[in-house]
Amino acid sequence: MKIAAKTVVVTGAGSGIGREVALEAVRRGARVAAVDLNPDTLADTARLADGHLSTHVADITDRAAVQELPAKVEAEHGGPADALVHCAGIIQPFVTLTDLDYDAIDRVFAVNWQGTLHLAKTFLPVLHDRPEAHLVNISSMGGFLPVPGQIIYGASKAAVKLLTEGLHAECAGTNVHVTVAFPGAVATNISANSGVALPGAGGDSTAANHTITTPQRAAREILDGVEANAYRVLVGRDARLMDRMYRLSPQRAARLITSKMQELIKG
Repeated sequence: MKIAAKTVVVTGAGSGIGREVALEAVRRGARVAAVDLNPDTLADTARLADGHLSTHVADITDRAAVQELPAKVEAEHGGPADALVHCAGIIQPFVTLTDLDYDAIDRVFAVNWQGTLHLAKTFLPVLHDRPEAHLVNISSMGGFLPVPGQIIYGASKAAVKLLTEGLHAECAGTNVHVTVAFPGAVATNISANSGVALPGAGGDSTAANHTITTPQRAAREILDGVEANAYRVLVGRDARLMDRMYRLSPQRAARLITSKMQELIKG
């Protein structure tokens, strides 16, 4: 599905991958509805887009707020949404399950799982009424590969993976295309936005020490996947490499990630 002249809803559009997906969609000629919890960062995204998108402040864990979005998008853009690219998500503190409190667990699942469910349930009926439509959910490399210190985050993203693959099956033969994306390490401020201090970091070292893919490149790869009606998109060289390794030897792949994560967990 080519997104030019289509109305595309992008969540998490206040920063990171979501912001760059929104900006790239504008560059490709889409009408963009940018959704985020943070009104200030959302306004920054609008400025970067020279005002060529609408902004919608919403908490995706609030089902009622999500259910109001389709009508708001239609009012702003003169027609219903043709696509949803759901990028909003948070990580957990870098600790083992034993040291992770239930409030953090509940928050991660509220945003990453319940938020995804709310959006899919709300927008699918709208998308089914369009001549052609697309739904994209962002999972994670951690959604198919265990990452010590992030296993609750990974479990929530594994749920997103299976939900999205199930939606692809349920939408087969309809006008709605469904894609799941698996970013590896991307240079974003997700740790700060999640309220998580990265061990050993002066500020946010997600970008400084673990950069594999820029958010701009991630956005291009995700939207290329939309326009190719891809079943899945592996974002970044690390995600593609670990996907291959995990298919060949799950235990070997898990050991490699464990060795890389030891310093963060100990920190």
